[in-house]
Amino acid sequence: MFGADKGSIAPTDNRMNGKRLKIGIVQARFNASITDALAQACKAELLQLGVSDKDIDHFTVPGALEVPVALQALAEKAGYDALIAIGCIIRGETYHFELVANESGSGVTRVSLDYQLPIANAILTTEDMPQAVARQVEKGRDAARVAIEMANLLESL
Repeated sequence: MFGADKGSIAPTDNRMNGKRLKIGIVQARFNASITDALAQACKAELLQLGVSDKDIDHFTVPGALEVPVALQALAEKAGYDALIAIGCIIRGETYHFELVANESGSGVTRVSLDYQLPIANAILTTEDMPQAVARQVEKGRDAARVAIEMANLLESL
């Protein structure tokens, strides 16, 4: 997979090959117009990169704070090569934004480290709805790419 210096990628690099991977997606329903678009873009990219539709499990939870516990439940089941966290947190007038953003992000990272399982974090944290809309498609695609690349990397280590 890697060139002689172990840092360069060989031309026959297979890091974006999703054909044999099983992926779990956990989507927060809060700000559903954004999270639905994120999930749709993510799933389309997973399929484009070779992940079979039957190997993509998609679950929804109420909000971003519930995402980590659902990820943990999926990680405990084993069988997943990578997971994807999808959500959208938009700044409001109170401290709640920081709490939800920090705790959900920390929870996603903790599950990933505890289970040594790649988790692509596509929980958007934006100042307003236009920022979220501007990021929803590309961030969904990015999450799919990160999940596949990291699953292949961890398998090779």
